[in-house]
Amino acid sequence: IEVVGEAGDGAAAIDAATQSAPDVIVMDIQMPRMGGLEATRAIKQSGLKSKVLILTMHAESQYLLPLLEAGGSGYVLKAGADTELIEAIRTVHRGEVFLYPAATKLLVDGYLDRSTREEEPFDGLTEREREVLKLVAEGYSGTEIAEQLVISPKTVDTYRERIMQKLGLRHRYELVRYALRKGMLKAE
Repeated sequence: IEVVGEAGDGAAAIDAATQSAPDVIVMDIQMPRMGGLEATRAIKQSGLKSKVLILTMHAESQYLLPLLEAGGSGYVLKAGADTELIEAIRTVHRGEVFLYPAATKLLVDGYLDRSTREEEPFDGLTEREREVLKLVAEGYSGTEIAEQLVISPKTVDTYRERIMQKLGLRHRYELVRYALRKGMLKAE
C-alpha cells in the first residue's frame, strides 16, 4: 500500500484523484467546502475507476446507504480504523464491498424499514443463479463460492455478471438488498 496523495477538502480530493488516479481513495464524510458524499459522487461520475472507501466517525444508518448509492465501495469507522483499515483497503481494491461489522445490520434494518417483501418470483433467475446470488449476498468471495459449488472462479464471475444484468443491478450491495427483499437472507 502506497499513499500517493492527500487532500484537506472534497474539492481538493477530486483534484488529487483526477491527477493521480489511485486504486483506492480513503475519504472522510465531513470535510470543508465539499463533503465526502458529494466528492464520492463526483469522482464516480467522472469515470475514474478508483474505489472510494469511506472513513468516518458516523455509525448511523442515514449516512451508510447514501454513500453506497453514491458509489462508495466501503465504510470504515474511525474508531475501528486501527484494526480494519488495511483489510478494508485490500477488500475494496479486490472489487468487493467492505462494511464495518455493525453496518450490515444497519443496512438490513434500514432497508427492511423502508420496503416490503415482494411476492413475485426471482425475476427469471435459474436455480444455480439463485445459489450464486445467495452466496454473494452472504459475503463469500468468488473463490469460496467456486469451492462450495464445485465450479471455477471464472464461472462464478460469469454467473454474477449474468445475475446483475438480468436484475438491472450495477453494485454488489444491490445484490444484498435484492436477496434480502426476496427473503434469501436472514437479518441477524
